[in-house]
Amino acid sequence: MSCLRVLYASASFAASYGGPAYSVSRLACSVKQAGAETALWAPDGSAPQLSLPDDAPRLLAGSLKEALAKFGPVDIVHDSGIWLPHNNQIAGYCAHSRIPLVVSTRGMLDPWALGHKRFKKAIAWQIYQKRNLNRASLLHVTSRQEADNIVRLGLRAPVHCIPNGVDLPDQVSRTAGDGVRRVVFLGRLHPVKGIAMLLDAWAEVRPVGWELVLAGPDENGFKATLAAQVARLGLNGVIRFAGPVAGTAKSDLLREASFLVLPSHSESFGMVVAEACAFGLPVVTTTAVPWPELEEHRCGWRTALTASAFADAMRTAMSLPQTELSEMGLRARKLAEEKFGWTTISDGFMNIYAGLIASAGRSASCALD
Repeated sequence: MSCLRVLYASASFAASYGGPAYSVSRLACSVKQAGAETALWAPDGSAPQLSLPDDAPRLLAGSLKEALAKFGPVDIVHDSGIWLPHNNQIAGYCAHSRIPLVVSTRGMLDPWALGHKRFKKAIAWQIYQKRNLNRASLLHVTSRQEADNIVRLGLRAPVHCIPNGVDLPDQVSRTAGDGVRRVVFLGRLHPVKGIAMLLDAWAEVRPVGWELVLAGPDENGFKATLAAQVARLGLNGVIRFAGPVAGTAKSDLLREASFLVLPSHSESFGMVVAEACAFGLPVVTTTAVPWPELEEHRCGWRTALTASAFADAMRTAMSLPQTELSEMGLRARKLAEEKFGWTTISDGFMNIYAGLIASAGRSASCALD
């Protein structure tokens, strides 16, 4: 029986890079468990710094050429992200070598993302990015909303939607607190995440006995801007900056929370929503986050992108007794188990990869014992 050899690339696997650092590395692990040979590479050399199980993908450093030489024959290259020089390099290599290329666009073609640094992206689009995407074997998206945005651009490459997977913790019960009820934001401190709007909404609600925890790495000094806003709104003492969290600290934070907030202006998926669901947490987010399942499964709220709308949703969540929030959390956990388990996700990708190799008239490069 033949097996696939897949190289996964991302801009970085550092924890500060956010969701893709987790989702790409975890996908590579899951696909390896499904029978493929996999490797991880990033241009910043961060792959070898990952802490993964013993039976993990190869962790490659050096240039793209050096990484490919270390890994050996490649059947599929699965790149995550666009716009950067290494993405262009990967596209050129795959076109020259006639190796199928899968590109996960990661929301980088959504309207908000295209509007950010618009002039530079318009030039890159005309010079190389549109050509590279049209030559890709497949464009991977994590939501129907993201797929619709790509279709509007008129790209020729086929688009396939598979959500990100999520690890499911064994224990999801809420831990006893210190009398303060907590709402958690978990993600990069970046304007796209809508944290400024969240602070305005919190100031409108001003709930007694509640604390808002902002957990995540500071990006480009944005934390200072947010801290000044907290002071201006008179919220010192009820807003806490927790900094980057991972491992046990992250799990403890999710277990202590009553619900999670994600007020983003744009998300390709919203990995933290899946994580919150896995921990049995309801979620308050915006309609820019592609999670209609929250309302369909009665485990969260999606609001318009205004502080007043977000404040109303938080008021509703805070007015519920913890028992009712816990019932919502159980439905969230069930949703995560049924739709976002890694076995389901990796099986979907294995089918995609096999189909691309067959369409290219190739055979997989290694044989299983």
